[in-house]
Amino acid sequence: MAAANPWDPATAPNAAGLLLGHFITSELVTEEMLNISKKSTSCFVNFSRLQQITDIQAEIYQKNLEIELLSLEKDAADVVHPSFLAQKCHSLQSMNNHLEAVLKEKRSLRQRLLKPMCQGNLPIEAVYHRYMVHLLELAVTFIERLEDHLETIRNIPHLDADLKKMSTALAKMDILVTETEELAENILKWREQQKEVSSYIPKILAEKNSLHKHDVIVPPLPLTSKVNVQTINAK
Repeated sequence: MAAANPWDPATAPNAAGLLLGHFITSELVTEEMLNISKKSTSCFVNFSRLQQITDIQAEIYQKNLEIELLSLEKDAADVVHPSFLAQKCHSLQSMNNHLEAVLKEKRSLRQRLLKPMCQGNLPIEAVYHRYMVHLLELAVTFIERLEDHLETIRNIPHLDADLKKMSTALAKMDILVTETEELAENILKWREQQKEVSSYIPKILAEKNSLHKHDVIVPPLPLTSKVNVQTINAK
């Protein structure tokens, strides 16, 4: 139960209440001053707010830690899964067995390594025969193309000069192509002119024959001169 305020005149009369009532009646203290004194100080309000902010920050930090732990569990779920752990244990066990076998045969392996391997045949299991056939084909192909590969490697420093030569050759080829196109156009024009000349020749011959038959002397036609000029230009 909260203790009674001795300065509150509404409570039971006591020495403090009587003194406060006397001050009020003598107008030394007013009701407004008493109300102001009842209000909580702003500094204590700020302290309470600061405490609330600190509590909220601590709660946020705790939630962030929980989120990080959950994300780590999610990322490591496939690693710590029992099936994956069983596979890893099986592979480690097989590797351990292989190493134990190597350690048991350490002396014999050392003796075999010390012996010279000249003119000796290495036994290969039947399972790996097809891979050896493929390996031999690759080796033969590599030996056949070894000179080409070496030549390519030797030509690497001269690539810039070769590219410049290629660009100049392409430019010359473009010039030749344009000249060839112009020559083809001139040939087509010359053929058309020859066709025109060949179409006029029978007419001229027919006219000459008819004139010889009738013994008529006619001055030379301008057409013949035009045809001769065209033939000369065509030549």
